[in-house]
Amino acid sequence: MTSLLIEQCQVAPPPHGGATELTLPLTYFDHIWFDCGYIRRILFYKLPISKLDFVQTIIPTLKHSLSLTLKHYTPLAGNIACPLKLSGYPELRYVTGDSVSVTFTETDMNFNHLIGNHPRNAKDFYPFIPQLAQPKDAPGVKLVPVLAIQVTLFPNLGISVGFSNHHAACDGNTIVKFIRTWGLLNKFGGDEQCLENEFIPFYDRSVIKDPYEQGTIIWDEMKQNMPEIGDIIVTPPLDRVRGTFIIGRDNIVKLKNLILSRRPNLSYVTSFTITCAYIWTCLIKSKFTIQEEMIDENVMEIFGCVADCRSRLNPPLPQSYFGNCLATIALKASRVDLVGKEGFIIAVEVIGEAIKKQMKDEELILNCSWYREFCVVDMKQTLTIAGSPKFNMYDVDFGWGRPEKIEIISIDNSSGISMSISKYKDSDGDLEVGLSLPKIRMSAFAAIFDHGLSFL
Repeated sequence: MTSLLIEQCQVAPPPHGGATELTLPLTYFDHIWFDCGYIRRILFYKLPISKLDFVQTIIPTLKHSLSLTLKHYTPLAGNIACPLKLSGYPELRYVTGDSVSVTFTETDMNFNHLIGNHPRNAKDFYPFIPQLAQPKDAPGVKLVPVLAIQVTLFPNLGISVGFSNHHAACDGNTIVKFIRTWGLLNKFGGDEQCLENEFIPFYDRSVIKDPYEQGTIIWDEMKQNMPEIGDIIVTPPLDRVRGTFIIGRDNIVKLKNLILSRRPNLSYVTSFTITCAYIWTCLIKSKFTIQEEMIDENVMEIFGCVADCRSRLNPPLPQSYFGNCLATIALKASRVDLVGKEGFIIAVEVIGEAIKKQMKDEELILNCSWYREFCVVDMKQTLTIAGSPKFNMYDVDFGWGRPEKIEIISIDNSSGISMSISKYKDSDGDLEVGLSLPKIRMSAFAAIFDHGLSFL
């Protein structure tokens, strides 16, 4: 594979009409993501366009619409200002002259291979994700860029748009709204009348109540063991592959009916809990089909996910709140139970009950006990979740139609296993799951996944 740099540039908000300076204090919802680093995703679009058209038409319009988007999402053009001394607290800071690094490249990589659902070498995707600039020193602080973008042309086949963003700056809800806003402004020639209120960020940090002073406590704990801040892209091992699995609405309904016939009193049975439980149990079983190992009844498997708290605080936050507003959820179940006949049912039960318990209790959210529980989790035994069916990433239209495929690259980085979940592009109600696994484990998982659904 060869890759050719076409242009590397910096895109800033427009010089007039936007903020000249903006500073946002980080909250405890932001602090907890410092050591999780960067989220990376790629959107692939089918677009039979020549290099000439790409250079003359696509690049200029993308840069123009991105600049207009940054007028609204100004902090993404700025930096996280991390204090160099132990005193002081980090903040998001934008000043005039700050900008987003944008790279335009061309490749001869097989586009149709990358957008498939079949196992593909995980390393094949890394030429299409951007790396953020290294932090810079400023008086009293280190300035850490929060966003970089790379757009790649597959001549006469398609375009990919890759994003890397620092999780401490904002969560998936915010970054997806930014991407959708950019798509809308590009599609409609910069006409801002196309933007509904949900795409205009809400910046008031005073709405985040902190009665237990968790912002101070968590940052004081965090900075004692702060990793070296800077974007380091580590490619996965050679045997790691990415696969995509679809759970159709019909199968989700059948799985729900199965659960409710066995556990009629369960009050929290959703497409999300059904899908996560099914993937979780298939993954655990796949491990023991490739290893001659006794299943230790004393070993606990862990499931971890996050929940958006914007609507769960009192008063609720606007859905357009810019930043992080997530609580982590961690739960355990016996490995021997999860691989047994009732494994799937048990998984749905424990996932649903944990989500229900945490999300109806504002006190639990505010005192950050969820964060302390997650800090002691053994990540090697944990399945974590990236993305959400609520994000509608397949609705991101730059004027080229809907994406053909979306890949969340950062699931490669987990010390345990991480899966992505989103709405499926082709039909409402179907869910799409992405996994990154060693090749032999992926084969075992796929067989178990298909076998289980065939009996519904």
